[in-house]
Amino acid sequence: MTNGGCPCGRIDVHAHFLPDVYVEALGRAGLKTVDGGMPVPAWSEAAALEVMDRQSIATAMVSLSSPAAHFLPLDQRPALIRQVNEAGAALVKARPDRFGYFASLPMPDIEACLAEIGHAFETLGADGVILETNVDGEYLGSPRFAPVFAELNRRAATVFLHPTSPACFEAVALGRPAPLLEFPLDTARTVTDLIYNRVLQTHPDIKVIVPHAGGALPALAARIAAFANLPFIAPRPVSEEEAFEALKGLYYDVALSGHPIALNALRGLAPLDHILFGSDWPFTPEIGVARNIAQLSQGLSEADAAAIARENAERVFPRLKTPA
Repeated sequence: MTNGGCPCGRIDVHAHFLPDVYVEALGRAGLKTVDGGMPVPAWSEAAALEVMDRQSIATAMVSLSSPAAHFLPLDQRPALIRQVNEAGAALVKARPDRFGYFASLPMPDIEACLAEIGHAFETLGADGVILETNVDGEYLGSPRFAPVFAELNRRAATVFLHPTSPACFEAVALGRPAPLLEFPLDTARTVTDLIYNRVLQTHPDIKVIVPHAGGALPALAARIAAFANLPFIAPRPVSEEEAFEALKGLYYDVALSGHPIALNALRGLAPLDHILFGSDWPFTPEIGVARNIAQLSQGLSEADAAAIARENAERVFPRLKTPA
């Protein structure tokens, strides 16, 4: 691993995989693009390892990207999710040093989700779970999802949030793909929903990773906190301070966010030890990953760069900690 100035080997908490069973399901549904025109990228274990080696990524925590299984009828989602999770477990079993994975859940089927959480952690050895920012237009703070968060809190699970298109996407996208604006906005929308419904505050043992430097959250954090003072909004955080504390307690990856504008905004909100490296490969092509790494290296001290590249993630995923 010679590129990117990281001899320690990065831990990439925001990487994706597309196992054959998932690509075939997309094909049967006639989906050649997703989220308003984004091409479905090619993926293979060999290609992933080549990119990781070139970009000094020691371990990639892979997950299923948007639209997850949301393109399927409700009764078909659990079977596909189980197959995807089995594929993730097989990948990690073959190369535990190079891969980890976040298990997907068959939302919004609560009973199926609880069963999949048990299977993922107890049988497959998942490193965490991934949740899309909304489920068929319903956001994660919804009381319907309370049993899922209770179980994840009981297990002190790591949860990786990933944006997906909002239900009103066609009306607001202006003909442009969702990752341009709707992904960062939907990320802020679901985190706000979790804070205003006090899901994060009442489930303190869950570690939540928010992608893309929090999306729009750094710009909106003070506004989100200040609105907690308005008595006609219910439910809401008990105070402005509680809202800020909830935001500061989250982890944030820097996929597509190494530019000083985005990174400096995030550092105004999150403590350094809660900032993690992310690539978003293969949905972000390698040239974009390399560009993001170069931007990160310009604005960080050597110690801060090492913390974001690996050290912070080692505390979230202790199995990856480098032996002393």
